[in-house]
Amino acid sequence: MPSTRREVKEQMKIAYSGKRIGGYLLAFFLLFGILTVASSSAQAQYPWGYERDRRERRDDDRYRRDDRYRDRYYGSQVARQQGYSYGMNVGAADAQRGQSYDPQRSRYYRNATEGYNSSYGNKGQYKQVFRDAFEQGYRDGFQRYASRGRGRWDNRWPR
Repeated sequence: MPSTRREVKEQMKIAYSGKRIGGYLLAFFLLFGILTVASSSAQAQYPWGYERDRRERRDDDRYRRDDRYRDRYYGSQVARQQGYSYGMNVGAADAQRGQSYDPQRSRYYRNATEGYNSSYGNKGQYKQVFRDAFEQGYRDGFQRYASRGRGRWDNRWPR
């Protein structure tokens, strides 16, 4: 037992500083524990997040491929529609004017790029589809209007 006031004061300082050091140690270990748990949690999430990002990129690539396929398919549909429409109009006009059957005479047939967009893919394929449809449309238009008239259309177009 301390006998003097001074000794009591020193023992209280020692006890207080011990509590203070203990508090600091407790705060340090608590902070260290929180950081350790947060770090391991972030590492555990990384592979999942990475895998999710890979899946999203793969899905984006697949959708891009699907878009390219859809654009090319749509492009051939556009070529078919445009070619047939132009062919029908030109064939009908030629028949009405009394011209001979010749789809290759038309600048639309020669160019074969009406309605083409680069997203449709290969221009050569577009032209081929356009020309095939143009010939069919030309034949239909020419037949429709050549048969209405002068009676001499039989020798103007092939069957």
